[in-house]
Amino acid sequence: MKKLAVLISNAGAGTNLQAIIDAIEQKKLNAKIEVVVSDSPEAYGLQRAKKANIETYILDSNKEKLEELLTKKYSVDLVALTGWKKIITPETIYALPEKILNIHPGLIPDSLDGVVKNPDGTDGLWNRGKFTDKAIQNFLDNKATYAGSTVHFLSNEFDFGKVLGRCFEKVQPNDSVESLYSRLKQKENQIYVNALIKICRE
Repeated sequence: MKKLAVLISNAGAGTNLQAIIDAIEQKKLNAKIEVVVSDSPEAYGLQRAKKANIETYILDSNKEKLEELLTKKYSVDLVALTGWKKIITPETIYALPEKILNIHPGLIPDSLDGVVKNPDGTDGLWNRGKFTDKAIQNFLDNKATYAGSTVHFLSNEFDFGKVLGRCFEKVQPNDSVESLYSRLKQKENQIYVNALIKICRE
């Protein structure tokens, strides 16, 4: 059974965390969440963790090193970033190579010079360097036919790494950031859990 750390912030509602908790409780995911780490005591995901009797930890990034917390205090096998806002340092990536998963609201290609194709054959948008609402707004601003998200391993290349799963959501004529992201988010939850299930089986 894999030991997980889930890293959250106050940026979202903790739906990816909840999807992981649900998959474990339903015996779909052979893993245990050792700790939910937040960079803010205001993160709603902390309430989800406490309801599921999962240990929580508020990280003071000015005094503590994330890699030491994850590798020494908790000795986790995998780290799931779910809305984490702080920059993950090269030291942390080096300490946990191909063990840190991230969800990005854009279509990360398999190679740095690659392009992901949408289901209708148009070019998908990477949204490199754009976070949540700004990324979704970019789909709308560019009149993209599809929005999409990618689960990937974190690497030292910004917003890039081995792709573990992608999802697509068709953009509707009257979509707002909120309406589009609410539909995409449901698919994000599923591909994140699916990626973890696959890794834990391997």
